[in-house]
Amino acid sequence: MQKALRQVARQAKAAGYFLLGGLALLVLKGLRLTDPTWAADKAGKLLRFIGPWMRENRIGRANLQAAFPDWTPEQVERVLGGVWENLGRVGAEFVHLDHLWPVIDATTGEMDHIDFTPETIARFVKLRDDGKPALIFASHLGNWELPALAAHAFGLNALALYRPPAIPQIRKLVLETRSTRMGLLVPTSLGAPTVVAEELARGVHAGMLVDQYNSRGVDVTFFGRRTKANPLIARLARHVDCPIHGTRVVRLPGNRFRVDLTEEIEKPLDAQGEIDVAATMQVINGIIEGWIREYPEQWLWLHRRWR
Repeated sequence: MQKALRQVARQAKAAGYFLLGGLALLVLKGLRLTDPTWAADKAGKLLRFIGPWMRENRIGRANLQAAFPDWTPEQVERVLGGVWENLGRVGAEFVHLDHLWPVIDATTGEMDHIDFTPETIARFVKLRDDGKPALIFASHLGNWELPALAAHAFGLNALALYRPPAIPQIRKLVLETRSTRMGLLVPTSLGAPTVVAEELARGVHAGMLVDQYNSRGVDVTFFGRRTKANPLIARLARHVDCPIHGTRVVRLPGNRFRVDLTEEIEKPLDAQGEIDVAATMQVINGIIEGWIREYPEQWLWLHRRWR
């Protein structure tokens, strides 16, 4: 009896996903027919309006109050509004990802509506031409889909580790939208670290988001509070012995962006002379914290980073 009930529940859940996926797919395909700038503006305003009514708003408020204890309630709410607007814009921009921001100059990586400093251009070119693998970390800041597009624009042999959506129709759309301009896409799974390590051994540049809570991660301090961070990027560097760089995307006025790429970061060593995984993750989280302090309204405060 229990087995039959579980089977019915699984079937009901699958049917729910199918119906939800079909509805979401219609909305996303409709958005693809709109002007991208108009869609981003409207989606940002819409989510700024409805976001405060959602459960995640309480999570974001609590996170901001703990990270910035000297802020007034008005400052917290102002930043929260910016967080929701940024998230709405990211969603609208995503459906146009495969045709927005075309490459203007392949030798410098110049892209429409995306700025690079001379230092960042030099670092991307060096990564492209040195014949070595590299690991690149990013965070949910600005539009976090763009670093992979920048790597493609500069001609890097790159892969991106990503979490596939649970809804099949959306999962298919995500792959179709990303695959044309993001290089190899590796879904997160138990076998993903092995795939990434093998690709690094072939000289690939592997990018991944590293700023979310990981229950099996290593302890780090983030905004003065203890939390856990996914150690995969540091463990891969220890295994493959390659540099780690950080990249961020800053949203600018006028629907423009700036992509930054850091120099190779410090990788502290342990007593045996090998990369200290926990200490390296602390360095990475310290860099990300600095980015967020500069642009707090552009980071995704809505997930439970501290448990």
